[in-house]
Amino acid sequence: MGILSPDPGLVFWTSLTFILLLLILRRYAWKPILRALKVREEYIEFSIRDAHQAREEVSKMADTKKQMLESARLERENLIREARDLKNEIVREARDAAKNEAEMIIRHAREQIERERKEALFGIKQQIGLISLEIAGKILQEELATEDRQKQVISQHLKEITFN
Repeated sequence: MGILSPDPGLVFWTSLTFILLLLILRRYAWKPILRALKVREEYIEFSIRDAHQAREEVSKMADTKKQMLESARLERENLIREARDLKNEIVREARDAAKNEAEMIIRHAREQIERERKEALFGIKQQIGLISLEIAGKILQEELATEDRQKQVISQHLKEITFN
């Protein structure tokens, strides 16, 4: 017998062993193996489902993150714009207040200068009046120093006055 020609007894016993092995495996191992395969399949499906859910959650979180970043950016821009507007308003108000205060100070200074000028003019006029009276008194005193001169001045003034 050669390698390529099978012996009928060997084929019988090999077939019988194979069939017995299949029956034993079917009775004792086939159901646990199928059950284990079923559990493994369910676990894989569950894992795939979880992966899809996780991917969706990550996608939703990414969208939420984008929305939050956009919202934060818009809020930041609004805050910056409000701060800039507030700064401009404060600067404008301060400038206006400074301008008004400067105008008020200038107006008060001008009023003070005008009052002091009037007081100075009044003082100068009084001094001029006193000096004029003093000079006139001295001139009259010198003019009318003698009694003859007094009579002469009186008669001259009487001649100038016309009696009606």
